[in-house]
Amino acid sequence: MKTLLLTPVLLALVAALRAQDPLSLQPEEPDLTGTWYTKALVSNMTVPGRKMFKVAFPFTMTAQEGGSLEARVTLMIKGQCHVKEILMQKTAEPGKYSAFGGRKLIYVEELPVKDHYIFYCKEQGPGKTFGVGKLVGRTPEENPEALEEFRKFVQRKRLPQEKIVIPEQRESCVPERD
Repeated sequence: MKTLLLTPVLLALVAALRAQDPLSLQPEEPDLTGTWYTKALVSNMTVPGRKMFKVAFPFTMTAQEGGSLEARVTLMIKGQCHVKEILMQKTAEPGKYSAFGGRKLIYVEELPVKDHYIFYCKEQGPGKTFGVGKLVGRTPEENPEALEEFRKFVQRKRLPQEKIVIPEQRESCVPERD
């Protein structure tokens, strides 16, 4: 009879101990690997040749050792295709990465819209913080709900709404001819 009474008490105790396990309290990191599409972006910088943001190509994220990520992005600059690999080193803070030897911080924010995230890159310059926000998704199709969430993010970060760019989606980069 005592065993029967102790069983629920022991089960409750085990459940309480599991709830106190610090590993179980940490939020699970989202799977950011795979192909992504830039749906919108914004910057508070004056970028020469701003038209390089008018076209976007899919980019890939690959998992690295220790939870870090590598982003492989393609940019068209002055009519030429450039592939860049960016190592995003995981920090102790969930969703926060450092890049370029710690000069830039990249924050990844999951949106309530399925398969959509915001990547926010921040760099401290002389007397000013520079920021670039990107709305990314798993598919190239526009998503009005995700775009609305991005607009709220832009407002929260005090980035210029008028500088939001919705780039043309292209599957691959083809250099322009002179």
